[in-house]
Amino acid sequence: MAKNQWLTPHQKGIVKRYYENRDDAAYQKLSEAVSELYVCEDQKKAQRLWKGVRTALVNAGVHAGRAESVVEARDLGRLARIVGELS
Repeated sequence: MAKNQWLTPHQKGIVKRYYENRDDAAYQKLSEAVSELYVCEDQKKAQRLWKGVRTALVNAGVHAGRAESVVEARDLGRLARIVGELS
């Protein structure tokens, strides 16, 4: 934030709720990505989805090395198991 810029109590509440629900949002995004990757036929779309999966896994609290190995292998089964573990 810029110098001398403060948040109002309303804005503080919004920021607080965002960080409280960040893992739930990442779980939801991962669940949707698994479904989309399963039916995806376009290689470019799949590549974009896998890039988002890496970020969502780290945001959901999955170890970065584990997230990287799943994304590099593009293993949808392992990704689905991880999402199942998060629920």
